[in-house]
Amino acid sequence: MPVKIEKNKNLTTAFLSGEIDHHSSVFIREQIDEAVNCIAPKELCLDFMGVSFMDSSGIGLVMGRYKLMHAMGGRLRVRGVNRSTMKVMKLAGLDLLAKIDCKGE
Repeated sequence: MPVKIEKNKNLTTAFLSGEIDHHSSVFIREQIDEAVNCIAPKELCLDFMGVSFMDSSGIGLVMGRYKLMHAMGGRLRVRGVNRSTMKVMKLAGLDLLAKIDCKGE
């Protein structure tokens, strides 16, 4: 299971694991969007601590969740990314959309 979701009124956290690629990102997106649309939290946190690989589908996953939260008046946070993923996210400009924290910070 590539995503585990903890929900409450103010914060929904999606704990991602394994590989985020074209195939898994569809399932992850659907699970996160269902939780967010059901609860409408003030903040969505995407936890990347368990992610071992991410391709460009991961960038799309983060951007789409930013748009969803922005449309709902909420905010997005990304945590637990490794340094190489952080570089990719910054190159894509995701650090301008969401607060991103590296592993161990």
